[in-house]
Amino acid sequence: MAPIKVGIVGLGLMGGSLSLALKKHSNAYYFIGMDHNEQHCDDALKLGLVDEICTSLETLRGCDVIVLSIPVDGILSIAQELGPLDPSCTVIDLGSTKEKISLSIPSDIRENFVAAHPMTGTEKFGPTAALEDLYTGKVVVLCDLEKSGEYQQNVAKKLFTDIGMNLVCMGSKEHDRHAAFISHMPHAVSYALANSVMAQEDSKSIVALAGGGFKDMSRIAKSSPNMWEDIFRQNKSNVLKAIHSFQSELKKCQKMVENEEWETLNEWMREANTLHDILD
Repeated sequence: MAPIKVGIVGLGLMGGSLSLALKKHSNAYYFIGMDHNEQHCDDALKLGLVDEICTSLETLRGCDVIVLSIPVDGILSIAQELGPLDPSCTVIDLGSTKEKISLSIPSDIRENFVAAHPMTGTEKFGPTAALEDLYTGKVVVLCDLEKSGEYQQNVAKKLFTDIGMNLVCMGSKEHDRHAAFISHMPHAVSYALANSVMAQEDSKSIVALAGGGFKDMSRIAKSSPNMWEDIFRQNKSNVLKAIHSFQSELKKCQKMVENEEWETLNEWMREANTLHDILD
């Protein structure tokens, strides 16, 4: 039986971890990698994330599955150059914003595409950051599935289910609005927290006192600035709405502390506690 050829564009955390997860599930896959970073290509080969490296989209067109695990701007660019594709080819993008991608895919290959966003990741990047269990037990959002071919829908669903993910389907517009609150805005807050500390004259002394809470909140400030600039640009309006909402709540806290409204502050914090009734 011929191996299932999977082309992975972008050999960093997400693409590398997907390769490891699929390898763990089955030995039926053959991986072809592509990345503009030569060091990433070398590392991916050495780490066994891919079986070969290619430099041409022409090679990828012969794959059964093509995974685009690169920043959104790159996905938009490759989508314009990728066709024509065989009707049995499935292209899965892992972009963190979805509406612009979904709307920008050329009509002649739209059925080949499945717009997906695995809700997982770490602050690390590059092939050496790849983890075989990164996707296990996590949610993957599949967007605008009605625009994807039935065959491609089934391929994507099986692939993500095989590596232990939980499927959620929604429209790309809805996804971007929700992702701004639970992913994009928290990154903005983490960057702001880190910069507010680093702006202090005695920042090193402050950081020396850092415990688990500060480290948890500032951890994602180590994420790739290039990637997150891209995400903020693509989801600008939703990110701004989320930031404004956060600023409003922070302002409430500021006023309650200024006015020594301790009971009101306590109640405000109790309301926040209820979030974990949903998360847990």
